[in-house]
Amino acid sequence: MMKFIKVLPVIFIFLSLYANAASDVLALEALPAFSKNDRVLILAPHPDDEAIGTAGVIQKALAAGAQVKVVLLTYGENNEFSFIVYEKRLVFRKKEFIRLGEVRRQESLAAMEYLGMDPSDVLSLGYPDFGTMEIFQKYWTDVKPFRSMLSRVVMVPYETAYAPGSPYMGESILRDLKRIVYEYKPSKIFVSHPADINRDHRSLYLFTKVALWDLAMKIPTPALYPYIIHVVRWPFPRGDRPDLALDVPDQLALSAVVWRTLPLTSQEVLHKRNAIAFYQSQIKGAPQYLVAFARQNEIFGDYPEVHLEKQMASFVTWRQAPTGDEDLSSKDRGRPDHIHAIEYARQGDYLLIRMRLRHVIDRDLGLSVSLFGYSKEKAFASMPKLSLRVGLDGLSVYDKRKRIAHKDIQLTVKDKELLFRVPLSVMGNPDRVMTTAKTWVYDLTQDETAWRILSFQ
Repeated sequence: MMKFIKVLPVIFIFLSLYANAASDVLALEALPAFSKNDRVLILAPHPDDEAIGTAGVIQKALAAGAQVKVVLLTYGENNEFSFIVYEKRLVFRKKEFIRLGEVRRQESLAAMEYLGMDPSDVLSLGYPDFGTMEIFQKYWTDVKPFRSMLSRVVMVPYETAYAPGSPYMGESILRDLKRIVYEYKPSKIFVSHPADINRDHRSLYLFTKVALWDLAMKIPTPALYPYIIHVVRWPFPRGDRPDLALDVPDQLALSAVVWRTLPLTSQEVLHKRNAIAFYQSQIKGAPQYLVAFARQNEIFGDYPEVHLEKQMASFVTWRQAPTGDEDLSSKDRGRPDHIHAIEYARQGDYLLIRMRLRHVIDRDLGLSVSLFGYSKEKAFASMPKLSLRVGLDGLSVYDKRKRIAHKDIQLTVKDKELLFRVPLSVMGNPDRVMTTAKTWVYDLTQDETAWRILSFQ
């Protein structure tokens, strides 16, 4: 009896922590209600993201009489581990990967129909699973198309796709997204998050932002609500826990993301869980993962743009983008945390980037900064897409896949602090810049920060 009495305070503390976490989620600003006038567009990187991220959104929108359309960026054909578990055999031939991609699309159609959608409102683009970020960074204009890792094809191979035969190029993805958004004219768009650790999730966010910037003067600007899926050790605990709420991931709790919550009824949670059950090709490989998203709410949030005013004085006022709690792949994976902080400023016609590291650059540790400019005056395909790479031998600069001269780009290294001075002209005199940073050891990524958008407007 005495042992039980001693344990009681621990139990109360544990329950109190859960209650506090739930109240924190409920304290978030609510997602705006849907109406019959809404035109909702769900953009999903893979078949299943639309259900685990937004099944509650779909139910709420349909119940309000709104129109809903789902667009799948890929068919998810490169998830070999899940397919081995699902098929109970090794998968080698490219036709098998393409067939399994079609399996995933059919699972999505069934799940969306269960939630009340018409299958004709689910569009599949068919771009390469685990390849769309590589396309965004390197495959534009006069290069050969990207070659998919496992299916080993260079164009959309599915007859059921939105534009079969489209080459695996940045222009193709951007064209499809712009056409869909322009024709549908959504009032609300739900898309994957720029801090998601999955590269396809981050790329779909970036492609979507470019599409919306290109269409800014042609359609009413829709509200954009990114949803988060892949974060290390989140949701916690895993498994079927409809009694719990989805909290904000610890890695992003102190970030600049403005979060909103969508509370779900017990019936909506049940329907979400039933919809997730249609994705058997994925559930068998991770039975406790997908169902962990069927909880009392869904959360959405985005980073504000970092506005940089033009400064001429020698004394620079910096805008900080904290990274200590936003790294996508460091401490939580047992890797060292190298990036401490990143700050930005505009001095005249130069972008200044100041990075503080926890360790000095050495023969093992390297660093890179991506700078992708956007200008409303130029096609995004023709804009420079720079990667500034720093190692023990100094600075090297790449535009997409090509190494370029960098005499106008200056780098100053002082112990653990790096200062980049980049002419705006080298980036194509952009209105905005999409940027991220990462460190690596022996080509293995250590830190990788969320994508942020710098604005010079």
